[in-house]
Amino acid sequence: MGLLDGKVAFITGAARGQGRSHALTLAREGADIIAVDICRQAQTVPYPMATPDDLAETVKEVEALDRRIIASEVDVRDLTALTAAVNDGVTELGRLDIVLANAGISTPAPTLEMDEQVWDEMIEINLTGQWKTIRAAVPHIIAGGRGGSVVITSSLAAIYANENTAHYSAAKAGLVMLMKVLAKELGPQSIRVNTIHPTTVATDMILNEPTYRLFRPDLENPTREDFEVAARTLNKLPIAAIEPADISNAILYLVSDAGRYVTGTTHVVDAGGQL
Repeated sequence: MGLLDGKVAFITGAARGQGRSHALTLAREGADIIAVDICRQAQTVPYPMATPDDLAETVKEVEALDRRIIASEVDVRDLTALTAAVNDGVTELGRLDIVLANAGISTPAPTLEMDEQVWDEMIEINLTGQWKTIRAAVPHIIAGGRGGSVVITSSLAAIYANENTAHYSAAKAGLVMLMKVLAKELGPQSIRVNTIHPTTVATDMILNEPTYRLFRPDLENPTREDFEVAARTLNKLPIAAIEPADISNAILYLVSDAGRYVTGTTHVVDAGGQL
């Protein structure tokens, strides 16, 4: 018996990183998955983004767990495509119980030197894209009449300020009030809504040169080792970054019956770095 037997989850940004980890964690507990990812490069993102092959690997790994998965290449900025992906998944899998609004990008830049397009694309994907995800998917949970759970991926950056992240932090902070309003609006339908706030997570969005420079602006060509030393010092932790599975395990609690009375909360996963 799994914690999520018979449930169906919709996950954005599912091709790799945290999204793939969430898909596999929920599948191990019995859930079937509707997965989407942009699978191409966003214009302002300075690191390689997920590919169709990455999404195919997520499908392969979920199916190896003997769970069903419906996957498609969708940009969370496209409400029509999101709606079609969810509709197709629900038609195939029969229901929807869980929404993980996980897709996001990172484009560090000084606030007063930031290109307008960098700001706009960040807000479109990391904030508006999360609303569009919820707008497309949650009506299916309401229609099911069984209640459900929504988890929105925010960040520790919504709580603590760091240089060169004004657009990212603004988007992630905006998700907190989006969550709180939704928790009130959806409570009567027994749909719980929470945000999760990871510290630095070891994914491709973080393990790249622009992020290394964010942590070590004093170096012309910082390495991963330089980043890890700086991250450990900044976070006051013995590790530079936590693993995607650490976030997935927290999400499993929030979406399962173990967290059945948890809603409207900002769930921080940072190994005590904020203390």
